[in-house]
Amino acid sequence: MDDYKKQQILIVFSNWMQVTEVRESKHSLIISGFLKPGETADAIRLKAKQLAPHIRHAREGYTDVFTIRFQKTIFGIPRINLLLFIATIFTTLFAGALMEGVNPLASPLTLFQGVPFSVTLLLILGVHETGHFLLARKNHVDATLPYFLPAPTIIGTFGAFIKMRSPVRRRRALVEIGAAGPIAGFLVAVLALFIGLSLSTVTPKLTEMGVQLGESILMKIATAIIYPGLSDQMDIMLHPVAFAAWIGMLVTMLNLLPIGQLDGGHIAYALLGKWYQKIAWSALGGILILSIFSPNWLVWAVLVYFLTRMKHPPIMDEDAPVTRYEKTIGIVTLLIFILTFIPIPFKF
Repeated sequence: MDDYKKQQILIVFSNWMQVTEVRESKHSLIISGFLKPGETADAIRLKAKQLAPHIRHAREGYTDVFTIRFQKTIFGIPRINLLLFIATIFTTLFAGALMEGVNPLASPLTLFQGVPFSVTLLLILGVHETGHFLLARKNHVDATLPYFLPAPTIIGTFGAFIKMRSPVRRRRALVEIGAAGPIAGFLVAVLALFIGLSLSTVTPKLTEMGVQLGESILMKIATAIIYPGLSDQMDIMLHPVAFAAWIGMLVTMLNLLPIGQLDGGHIAYALLGKWYQKIAWSALGGILILSIFSPNWLVWAVLVYFLTRMKHPPIMDEDAPVTRYEKTIGIVTLLIFILTFIPIPFKF
């Protein structure tokens, strides 16, 4: 059992009961003691549900006994997290292989041609979510390991996420946790972009291009550095590493929108306080305007609205002055958003 997780649960339960004994089995933590005045077993189970969803209660004489059951693990990693990650490796390998023009269903060994794309994309997503996880730990916020989402899409995944099982109560913690993922993932994506562009191929521009990828400011800068003086009559066929970097930057940009439970929503709420609602609704309005030029934005607007409801849980020090350190983090993430912003992600 994770010692950090055990400590977090004991701290929380000690707020509601006088703990007299703690026992541990392979997948369970058993806490015995006496409830504090005004507390009930049902109320405790409800309050602790986000931290530990599987809780049983029993009475042994005058003692209340709570049994917290944990997910089964493989090498210390929750089984569901590991299985999803393995599945995502295969789906992104398959997607990368298809980009190389081979069919792994017809020839299974060609699946390994998807390695450059799969490794790059999973590294960007993994570093992004690990940034959130490590800063959550630093700020004593209980968070899960990353969940990767395999999917039958052209990139083989719906991304990855972590779940925070305890509330974030302080502004600094919210800013750090919200910004850590985009900053960490961005740094990996930038490195991958330059490597991928150097491996890409310059070809004459065709009249019928099919689907074209939109360009961010960062993409234009990187292209100018790697291919100075590139003619308007020439085009770049992105290497799978470069395409994975492009996807990573797109994901970073979308996550930094200042709305709801997105990374940008956490940062905006922490830094702007009472102005957050106006900023969030303005951002959603901007997305709807962009959807006139690119229907992709409409899909994202609908997802963001129904998944986040535009709201954000409160923090305890909302009215305290914003520190220079917090402002600096906000400026850095704003610059990342500007550099990775793509008005029209896909052109048909």
